[in-house]
Amino acid sequence: MNEEQPSGDLTLRTMAMPADTNANGDIFGGWVLSQMDLAGGIAAGQRAEGRVVTIAVDKMKFIRPVHVGDVLCVYSEVIRVGTSSMEIRLAAWALRHRYGQREKVTEAIFTMVAVDEDGRPRPVPKIFVESAGATFGPKLKQRLQPQNAFIRVQR
Repeated sequence: MNEEQPSGDLTLRTMAMPADTNANGDIFGGWVLSQMDLAGGIAAGQRAEGRVVTIAVDKMKFIRPVHVGDVLCVYSEVIRVGTSSMEIRLAAWALRHRYGQREKVTEAIFTMVAVDEDGRPRPVPKIFVESAGATFGPKLKQRLQPQNAFIRVQR
């Protein structure tokens, strides 16, 4: 059994169906890619607090096939936030035959851009963390840093 475990937020779950197969009877890679794009859009949209678009997919790796009856679980993690763009690490895991062994099947990094109602790039909101009299340890600072956060401590 694979010792690796999913990381990030479980963002999307769906079942692979016969209509999603390729000529070999495996689930079509484009279907998996589209599920990951949906999950990336959900994660980026939450972080951007609005509309986002996909502009790039990097390091897409198909590790194992997905089969009819598998439940595809897509985990997401925002790993970088720029002015208007975000990098989202996505990993798709399959629960074999709905209830069985969990295996990583696909991984990639998607770049998403926050856009306004006219489709033009807009800034991603900054994160502010405030606390009266509190100090923040290095773990919290490190966790927030990839999301372009500012830590302001009120005393």
